[in-house]
Amino acid sequence: MTPGRPVPPPLAKPISLDPDWTGVETSTLAAAYGATAPDSGLVPLTVARRVPTEDDVEIAIEFCGLCHSDVHATRGEWRVPPYPLVPGHEIVGRVTRVGTGVQDFAPGDRVGVGCMVDSCRECESCLDGLEQYCERGNIGTYGAADPRHGDAVTQGGYSTSVVVDRRFVLRIPDALDPAAAAPLLCAGITTYSPLRYFDVEEGDTVGVVGLGGLGHMAVKIAKAMGAEVTVFTTSESKFDAARELGADHVVLSKDSEAMEEANRSIDVIIDTVAAPHDLNPYFRTLRLDGALFQLGLPADDMPPVSPALLIRRRLAYAGSLIGGIAETQEMLDFCAEHGVASDIEIVGAEQLNEAYDRMVAGDVKYRFVLDTATLQEPSERADA
Repeated sequence: MTPGRPVPPPLAKPISLDPDWTGVETSTLAAAYGATAPDSGLVPLTVARRVPTEDDVEIAIEFCGLCHSDVHATRGEWRVPPYPLVPGHEIVGRVTRVGTGVQDFAPGDRVGVGCMVDSCRECESCLDGLEQYCERGNIGTYGAADPRHGDAVTQGGYSTSVVVDRRFVLRIPDALDPAAAAPLLCAGITTYSPLRYFDVEEGDTVGVVGLGGLGHMAVKIAKAMGAEVTVFTTSESKFDAARELGADHVVLSKDSEAMEEANRSIDVIIDTVAAPHDLNPYFRTLRLDGALFQLGLPADDMPPVSPALLIRRRLAYAGSLIGGIAETQEMLDFCAEHGVASDIEIVGAEQLNEAYDRMVAGDVKYRFVLDTATLQEPSERADA
């Protein structure tokens, strides 16, 4: 286990904004589902997609994963987004057209698009292949103003097509089922990145807090890396599910005796819980030089962390976003090699609102994926 593993080299050279760009040229209408207000639910929409420019890839979307962050975004729970808003940042589809400058993709290729579609490409983070930490802010796949294209608001993957710069398009290996691969573009890379940062390998022990969409991927990826995995859960009903996913041990975190038995047994903890909870019991399970990565983002304040626990064992408390483009491709190739994919339930467009309610209730095992073949035909005029 080596903290601070270097990331793969970036896939693209930096380029600058085009100072002569005057607006967004559109020619394709795509059917979509999205929100028109915080309380509108998801409704049929039509979005305009730009003509592919020199470096663009046009993609006919086959599947798009549903992420809990989509619920927060469309319902305005984090901020009031620009409406209408089409969510979706776990996109898998086939290339239909490419720009004249695109050499690495061709029509018919199966590709993916994750949580971002651009970045400044010039700051230190971008040049290091860490586009997710772009110092000017990366451009999210939906709900973000795109300065490279006239500040048009990006619209996501609950739609039939999308156009994305080649530098932010990923190749989906043939060994991966396309529907089950979609959540890898968010849940997969979100858990893979901190595990690779600490260079988890055979002989290491990984703890996973929470067994939802992120947690189940953390278990699978850590096991594929050769680690011994312990799942911490507040629910005894998840014991069997954790073991089915490959967990070596399951600990009921509200059982103080069980937590005491886990003392000094873990090297790295991946915490996926998005609700406020006390981290101090988990720090006690870490060995010397261990680390806890916080991936869940609670809406309310967390209980305070005891500095004494960190100091006595030289522990690290860290956060982690998704991964850069090169690391995301590395993750997809790793998952293909090791047979890792998300456990999914495919839904049609008419089931999206029900799926959102089920996500909030925790009634999914473990990710929903939209089959875009169930979307309606686009109207004659774009809503966004």
